[in-house]
Amino acid sequence: MNKFLAIGITAMLIAIGAFVFVAEPLSYMSANATTCNNCHVMDAAYENWYHAPHKKVTECVDCHLPHDNLVNYWFEKGKTGLHDVYFFSTGQTPALIRAKPETQAIIQGNCIRCHAQTVESITMGAQAFDRKCWECHRSVAHGMRGISLDTYQDSILYPVK
Repeated sequence: MNKFLAIGITAMLIAIGAFVFVAEPLSYMSANATTCNNCHVMDAAYENWYHAPHKKVTECVDCHLPHDNLVNYWFEKGKTGLHDVYFFSTGQTPALIRAKPETQAIIQGNCIRCHAQTVESITMGAQAFDRKCWECHRSVAHGMRGISLDTYQDSILYPVK
C-alpha cells in the first residue's frame, strides 16, 4: 500500500473519530430539546420554549416535524438538520430565525393534530380557516416575546401589548 494513502486513510479515520467524539452525531437522532439547542443561535427559541406552557408536554420535534409517518419524519429531520448545519457552518444564519413556509405547514398540522377536539368547532364553523394558530396564540409554544438571550427577538417585530 502506498505510504501516502495509508497516512491519508489514518488521518481520515482520526478526523471522523474526533467528529463522532466531539459532535455526538447520534444525539441528533433523539427528540430531546437540548439537542436542538446545541447551536447557540437557538438559545432564544429554547429559552422561550423552556418558560412556556408547552414545555411540560412537548419537545421541539413534536411541533416542528411531521408525524404522519416515519419516512416523512426522518426525511424532514435530516433535511432540516442539514439545512441548519449548512447555514450555521457558513455563517449565514439570520439574526431572526423564522420557520420556512413548509415548516409552518408542518407546525400548523401538528397544532391541529394535538388539539383536534378543540379546533374541530373552529374548522367546522362558518369562518374561513386561513390563519395560523400562533397568530392568536403567539406565547403558547415559545413563551412571551422578550424572554430572550438575543437582543433581536420577536418583541421588535411583535411588541408585547
